Amino acid sequence: MNLLTKTIIASGFVAGMAIAAPASAQDCPRGDLDDRYCDVDGDLIADTPTDESQLLDPETLVFAYTPVEDPAVYKEAWSDFLTHLEAVTGKSVQFFPVQSNAAQIEAMRSGRLHIAGFNTGSNPLAVNCAGFRPFTIMASADGGFGYEMEIITYPGSGIDSVEDIRGGQLAFTSPTSNSGFKAPSAILMSDFDMVSERDFEPVFSGKHDNSILGVANQDYPAASIANSVMSRMIEREVITPDQVVSIYKSQTFPTTGFGVVYNLKPELQEQIREAFFSFEWEGSSLEAEFEKSNEAQFIEMTYQEFWDVIRKIDTANNVSYACE
Repeated sequence: MNLLTKTIIASGFVAGMAIAAPASAQDCPRGDLDDRYCDVDGDLIADTPTDESQLLDPETLVFAYTPVEDPAVYKEAWSDFLTHLEAVTGKSVQFFPVQSNAAQIEAMRSGRLHIAGFNTGSNPLAVNCAGFRPFTIMASADGGFGYEMEIITYPGSGIDSVEDIRGGQLAFTSPTSNSGFKAPSAILMSDFDMVSERDFEPVFSGKHDNSILGVANQDYPAASIANSVMSRMIEREVITPDQVVSIYKSQTFPTTGFGVVYNLKPELQEQIREAFFSFEWEGSSLEAEFEKSNEAQFIEMTYQEFWDVIRKIDTANNVSYACE
């Protein structure tokens, strides 16, 4: 059993998937999707059922944002958007403060979560195991989007390059995180011939802010993190720039993907899409929080195209999208 498998089991991901309500396998094309889903059109995401008896039309829509930092911060940040979502859909909307990626995926798979923003690394698992249909990401005013994985340390740590981590400790966030685990694992192996447990001791902090604070407070000698999270923490003065030093910066990856569970009524899915693309950012609580990482609008995207590099990283890490 490799580190990824052991850590996923320890985090409760496998257990969370196991307790979800079973569904009968269907005879249809599905690619990597779980047996309960179909992908007839080949876009790599679950098709919306054509049988009306399988469609959801809840009175209250439940929304969750990826658990990268304190959920209380994001309940307030999303408040104006959720008010807009209520106006467009005519539904009540509840913010669900999830504590882990595994819990968020399990909630959607079990039918308790309808709209969500899943972090970069969790998107493929949410798509394949929970029937997540992502369609938008945040972008800057000029349409630019994405973030980089950085490996950070603190001044005076004795770590001046990636190779200096050998024999020491590196903090990851969670096994479902792209920048917090999967991307650095693949990059360290391919570019530096460094393998977790052989060349360094891995520890898991649970979230990006935990890793960033851990380095800033000198609890961890080094950590792999998403620099968009670090930018927002610096803007909020949670840490100061002089508390951390970056020793590696990756290519740009797509940021959090937003979408819906596959079996919402098609009309409701369209209303939710409309809410994202008609939302006015200027002066909103969403702008107040996400302008810290230079984000100012929602743009349309497809999982098939935007997550291609992430699926390749998963392949390099031998990640399975099986839900068992």
